[in-house]
Amino acid sequence: MTRFSRRRVLGASAAAVGAAALAACGRPITGASAFQAAPDVMEETKTLDQLHADAMAEGGELVVYAGGDTATQQDGTRQAFLSRFPGMTLTMVVDYSKFHDVRVDNQIGTGTLVPDVVQLQSLQVFPSWKEEGLLLPYKPAGFSGVHERFKDPDGTWVAIAVIAHSFLYDSTSVGTAAPRTPPDLVDPRWKGKIASAYPHDDDAVLFLYRQYVHEYGWDFVAKLAAQGVQFARGTNTPVAAVGARHKAIGIGGPGSPNPAPGSTTRWVATDDTPFLAWGQRAAILAGAAHPAAAKLYLNWQVSTDVQRASSSGWPVRTDVAPAGGLEPIWEYPKAHVDEFEQFMSDRAEVERWRQTFALYFGEVQGDPSPGRLGLHPGRPVT
Repeated sequence: MTRFSRRRVLGASAAAVGAAALAACGRPITGASAFQAAPDVMEETKTLDQLHADAMAEGGELVVYAGGDTATQQDGTRQAFLSRFPGMTLTMVVDYSKFHDVRVDNQIGTGTLVPDVVQLQSLQVFPSWKEEGLLLPYKPAGFSGVHERFKDPDGTWVAIAVIAHSFLYDSTSVGTAAPRTPPDLVDPRWKGKIASAYPHDDDAVLFLYRQYVHEYGWDFVAKLAAQGVQFARGTNTPVAAVGARHKAIGIGGPGSPNPAPGSTTRWVATDDTPFLAWGQRAAILAGAAHPAAAKLYLNWQVSTDVQRASSSGWPVRTDVAPAGGLEPIWEYPKAHVDEFEQFMSDRAEVERWRQTFALYFGEVQGDPSPGRLGLHPGRPVT
């Protein structure tokens, strides 16, 4: 399927554009027109400390474009990385993945690439970027332990985190009437007490609502539309509304079945309840200005220490046990790990679902929750 990309923006072939972008970024032009399988790409054998030394020798700088909902969402990641690797400078730019992926397309097409690493929800762009030779094949240490669903066998991308979306509630606010399944959300008692991310603004929330339709029908959606749901942009918004007890229930927020200590928020995922989980894909761009720092970052993200601390409770590795007695995420059929990737790849179908939900819930309103970042966020000011 043709993807809206620099080929349409600039009217140039993928080969010419890819080669020009790599040349502009100072990278060797080797196979820029199409990905060549690289069987000699071996799993990294250097330690994190050795990779840190390489990154420092390169200049100690790294720029990551991260999919997310607020400017500060990756502050914890940034601080943990800098604490582990003193002397490094890490710029993490958070924006909706759907903006980052076309932003990178445009930067490559205009020879103005900013990030070294991208980590995105836009699963569908990685195969085409690979085909166009825009990703650097690389297998961080621990790559062999990453589940096969969460990595490209040629090493052009690897999932660094499991992110999951479902509905959630504040246990204090709902009392003994806690909703157990999505049909409970249309009970009249919850009218005016529900917050949700717009399903037609975020593809993960869109998929979750799509699964609700498949399980419960359009009648469920019509009843939900009559509940006076507070819709907002950003999957963080229902979590924030429930956490502050502005609303009793949230739909579409990320979370974990293991509640944080002291939290009254309960995030719902059961064998009988449709939810969504996927591996957030990360890749080093072939035109990266700081490839050594990018390699350090991927090795750190895939390391056992980071995977054990997964915010969702689920690691991407088969050799790291999930937290709190959870089963590995690929053991949950209701998480639809494989189906989400297929859904993301059919952009015409995605658009039909978006427009249909707009009929039920109205058009998306408001500014993007990370702000409006423009074409080159994270570029050094000269």
